[in-house]
Amino acid sequence: MKKSKFTESQIVAILKEADAGMLVKDICRKYGISSPTYYSWKSKYGGMEASELKRVKEIEAENAKLKRMYADMALENAAMKELISKKL
Repeated sequence: MKKSKFTESQIVAILKEADAGMLVKDICRKYGISSPTYYSWKSKYGGMEASELKRVKEIEAENAKLKRMYADMALENAAMKELISKKL
């Protein structure tokens, strides 16, 4: 997937311009984006503040770390059960 040329905080600022009353077609022209891009950003980032966005990213990173930890523990647990069942 292609990386956006805008950071997430810039996207939030662009969406706020539309909330302030600027027309969507004018925003799209000003920043060189398409209308579908604008509306996909709006569905993803609509109503967020920059601080909320930072917090969401931190939570997503923590969640990914916990998922990796769980996967490691599950593999370890399965290996232990297999080892115990072989001894019996």
